[in-house]
Amino acid sequence: MQVSSVGIVGGGAWGTALAQTLALAGRNVVLWAYEPDTIREINEHHLNRNYLPGVSLEPGIRATGKMADIAAQDVVLLVPPAQNLRAVASELSPHFSAGRPAVICAKGIERSSGKLMGDVLAEALPGALPAILSGPSFAADVARGLPAAVTLACADEEIGRSLAEGLGYRNLRIYWSSDAIGVQLGGAIKNVLAIAAGIVDGKQLGASAHAALIARGFAELRRLGEAMGARSETLMGLSGLGDLILTCGSPKSRNMSLGRALGEGQNLEAILGQRRAVTEGIYTAEAVSRLASKFDVQMPICQAVLDIVSGEITIDAAIESLLTRPMKSEI
Repeated sequence: MQVSSVGIVGGGAWGTALAQTLALAGRNVVLWAYEPDTIREINEHHLNRNYLPGVSLEPGIRATGKMADIAAQDVVLLVPPAQNLRAVASELSPHFSAGRPAVICAKGIERSSGKLMGDVLAEALPGALPAILSGPSFAADVARGLPAAVTLACADEEIGRSLAEGLGYRNLRIYWSSDAIGVQLGGAIKNVLAIAAGIVDGKQLGASAHAALIARGFAELRRLGEAMGARSETLMGLSGLGDLILTCGSPKSRNMSLGRALGEGQNLEAILGQRRAVTEGIYTAEAVSRLASKFDVQMPICQAVLDIVSGEITIDAAIESLLTRPMKSEI
């Protein structure tokens, strides 16, 4: 598969970082953005200060507000907030040729339906060759050329390998996998767990509690993943454990920083009101809870996050509930 041009839907931090990397790799890049000001700033000043401040963008990146421009490229990357994937894919659909690769770069589970992003894409953009790109990667790091490694999941091995080679670059290593379920679950659930990790930090519960939270959170991810058919090696890899460690371990994570602010006593609405970018874990928590119920899997940490952000329980009460759970074997 020839990948000489790439269309990217989403002018936020991650979409812009991917555009920068692909432009440096020699690809022709067209970036769709929602805000006219963002389109103008990228085209005229080669900057995206609202979402990726401090990064000078490659002049070859062309921003557009027309989905037809995106659909004309060899490969399309879909990088909207997860809850907006259905809408942007539906908008792209009239211009999209069947059999063209569409790579989902959004991490989440659709709140209204409980469906994974791949299932949403199949409904909103039928005929696309689907793939999932996920893994431990902060947009600012990737945009500045710092080394990172991610996973690309695709059912077709030949297409997956071609996409990994065509989208990868010297400082962005892409590993291929056929386990789309595992890659999607890792990218979605780590956002919920990162809110919990941030709360632990904000409440100053200590490094031991933080480590325990990550380990037991990973156990929840593993249980649901196995129930849904994910492979254990995927959950242990970049898109699972790797992304969980990154997102739970740095205040640069939107989800962890939100949890930290909650742990410090700040109000959720006030925190969100100060942000331009979407904090996916808030919306994914509800969908994760529904999946856990559907597959009869215990996920007490993820459920506690949902109860906190929905106002059903206080943080102190959630911590007490987790600490007083019955002792059990470590599975």
